[in-house]
Amino acid sequence: MTALDARGLPLGYPFRPDLEVTPRDVKAGSDSVFLVDCRTPEEAAAARIAGAVLVPLDQLAGKAEWLADEAGDRPIVVHCHMGGRSMKAALFLRGQGIDAKSMAGGIDAWSLDIDPGVPRY
Repeated sequence: MTALDARGLPLGYPFRPDLEVTPRDVKAGSDSVFLVDCRTPEEAAAARIAGAVLVPLDQLAGKAEWLADEAGDRPIVVHCHMGGRSMKAALFLRGQGIDAKSMAGGIDAWSLDIDPGVPRY
C-alpha cells in the first residue's frame, strides 16, 4: 500500500495548490465542480470516477468551448491516471481563459484515498 500524506496524496507528491486540487477537495465539492477525465477510452473502461466526463487529452482543444459551456459557473477539474496529463489539460484550458485545475495524483490517488473500489492499474 502506498503511504499518503495528510492531504491524502502519495508521500513526496509535488502538490501545486495554485494549479491543483486534491481528490479530497474534489470529493468534498463534487456538486460544485465539473470533473473531466482526459485519459483514453481504454483507460476509462478499466477504471472511472462516477460523473466524470471523458474528453481524451488529444481531443481537448476541439472541445474546450463545449467544456466551458457545459461547466457553466462550476470550475473544471481534470483528472488522468497520475496527474501529468491532467496538468497539461488544465494549463491548456487556463490558457484559453477557462477556470481549470488538475486533480493531484489522478485516479490513482482517488483509488488510494477516496474509493478503493475504483481499480488501480
